Amino acid sequence: MDRNSVIGFVLLGALLVGYIWWNQKSAQDARIEKARQDSIANLNKPKEQQAKTVAIGDSSAPAGQDSLRLTNEYGPFTAAATGAEATAVLENKQVKITFTNKGGQPKAIQLLDFKSSAGEPLMLQQGSYNRQGIKVPLPNNQSLNTADVFFTPGNVEKHPDGSQSISYRLPTSNPAQYIEYTYMLKNDSYLVDYTINLVGMQGVLGAKNVEYQWNSQSDLQEHDMQQERLNNQIHWRDSEKDHDYFTLSNSSEKKLDRKLQWISFKQQFFNTTLIARKDNFASADIHTKVPESANIVGQQMTTLFIPYNGAASYSFPIEVYYGPNKYKTLKAMDMELQKIIPLGTGIFAFVKYVNIWIIIPVFDFLGGLTSNYGLIILLLTIFIRLIIAPFTYQSYVSSAKMKVLKPELDELRAKYKDDQQAFGMEQMKLFRSAGVNPLGGCLPALLQLPILVAMYSFFPSSIELRQESFLWAKDLSTYDSVYNFGFTIPLYGDHISLFTILMTITSLILAFYNRGMADQSNPVMKYMPYVFPIMLLGIFNSMAAALTYYYFLSNVISILLQWVIQTFIINHDKIHAQIQANKSKPQSKSKWAERLEEMQKRQADIQKTRKK
Repeated sequence: MDRNSVIGFVLLGALLVGYIWWNQKSAQDARIEKARQDSIANLNKPKEQQAKTVAIGDSSAPAGQDSLRLTNEYGPFTAAATGAEATAVLENKQVKITFTNKGGQPKAIQLLDFKSSAGEPLMLQQGSYNRQGIKVPLPNNQSLNTADVFFTPGNVEKHPDGSQSISYRLPTSNPAQYIEYTYMLKNDSYLVDYTINLVGMQGVLGAKNVEYQWNSQSDLQEHDMQQERLNNQIHWRDSEKDHDYFTLSNSSEKKLDRKLQWISFKQQFFNTTLIARKDNFASADIHTKVPESANIVGQQMTTLFIPYNGAASYSFPIEVYYGPNKYKTLKAMDMELQKIIPLGTGIFAFVKYVNIWIIIPVFDFLGGLTSNYGLIILLLTIFIRLIIAPFTYQSYVSSAKMKVLKPELDELRAKYKDDQQAFGMEQMKLFRSAGVNPLGGCLPALLQLPILVAMYSFFPSSIELRQESFLWAKDLSTYDSVYNFGFTIPLYGDHISLFTILMTITSLILAFYNRGMADQSNPVMKYMPYVFPIMLLGIFNSMAAALTYYYFLSNVISILLQWVIQTFIINHDKIHAQIQANKSKPQSKSKWAERLEEMQKRQADIQKTRKK
């Protein structure tokens, strides 16, 4: 066994030990995290659920003991511990909000302009997990969530501007001390003005930040659970106007020790956002999880710290957005809330400017001309191809020049087949003498890359495409399945996307047309244009139909353009004559060419020395 083999086995052993250690540590961390999450979840459960785990007096207990128990559990809000639930509704054309006096909070939120993928009413919030309330400290290190007690409701009021409002008040045993929530649903808007009023509460809450607990759950709304979970995120913007986010995972937490302007619980196409309109939230403690459920996308439990100063009368205004992730709607709020839409992230974050300055304005303009989104995407594709037409033409001209030089390159390749360094040097001399830039065909393709990546971000994020049908695609925002297998094929999926198949076929045809541009002596370069589309087949099979339809159209237009340009526009004889004329002209080397040639000579000398 040689030294390299020994080193290889040692490294493999180290990797194995490291992997086992990491797995054990991850398992231990998971147990600790589960215990912590269970503790937090129990704290935020409604009182009825907590009662199952807390020993309480039975019906035979003396009345005095029951009174003492209620006082211990509810403190100054004992009178609000029991009551009958009553609901009220605020509604406009966009949203319907059902409020309950149990916690004085929204119980159900329906977006009226949208349906779920199953055709049912789209409920942005429903179910007992969704709750919000103030954490009130009680004696004996206990606490109460106001979501567990009954508020006194006011009447629904309708205002001249079309807005509607309602208030809920929670008094202590002293009527001069109370917590009050007021809600106003604006006319023709997804926004709710929500104000927390604390009157005479300094003796109960103290002069410190008030803990406001906000729990919410995102239920399955779309066809593809995997895509929904990839887009289920928490976003926030701090007082320095810095935006950040994280995607919900099996169990995650984030402590934000900074002032926050807003925090948003984002789904794939919708979001709930709390915006501090006067003072910022002092900080936030975020806990999230992804349950093992076929209908629940994700859950979050967030504690927002409100900067209460102990004043006798204190108000904290919040604006709550319940609505779609529509770029123009979010941007109009002037809080940079549109940043929650993924128009370009990571190393390709710069493409968001392509989307913002070019794609979205053109898409919206075309949307004003027709409601057929298949036609809109076709027109958008043609527009983009017109923009990049000069680069496309230069690419085809470069391809034609390389085709003319191919016989001479083949001769050089045969002459220097055993000396790649010499072949490279002679190849550069040929290109220079012929006035050909070997990168002429690559640079236009690189310049087109931002457009391709921008489309990759734009289409899956565009709510305008949600549940819009075209041809066989029932929903352009998700994959167009024409056949479901009933089982999953590794690296492919459980269905056949026809637009993805058409995209792949046209990509192969385009690769065949461009085969002359590849180095035929290099197997990798020769076959990669054919292998690459097949490799992408499994990835794009689950992408939005709008995206694969766009790539298919782009390929078709490229094939047609290439055929027209090479057949009717580019004159190969003229190009050949121009190349020959360039060869007779005195050549001047650029500094880059001189450095490249000098580097190649040094490499050739090194190789000759090694052979000796």
